[in-house]
Amino acid sequence: MVLRLQRPEKTSRTSSKPPATDRKEQREHSKPGGAKSGHEGHSRVVSDDPDAVVEHRSEACACCGASLHAALPAEVVSVAEPIELPAVAPIVTQHQR
Repeated sequence: MVLRLQRPEKTSRTSSKPPATDRKEQREHSKPGGAKSGHEGHSRVVSDDPDAVVEHRSEACACCGASLHAALPAEVVSVAEPIELPAVAPIVTQHQR
């Protein structure tokens, strides 16, 4: 057991293993993934006049369970605007001669 642990690991250079089975070494100075700092994201602009507005308010505090009255001011945390496209109705035109 001790001799097996002291033996160098087999690679494609030290044995007949194919190169695809070698472990890739991590680069020491590899770049972090993601967008560069300061990059502005691309997103859709929120509509100024939506067809309907639905407010989602909690009735009770999630931590203590205290009642939250609708008369109390609430802060908008996030806005989501799913756009639903109407069903496409075909226009059939009959041409007669």
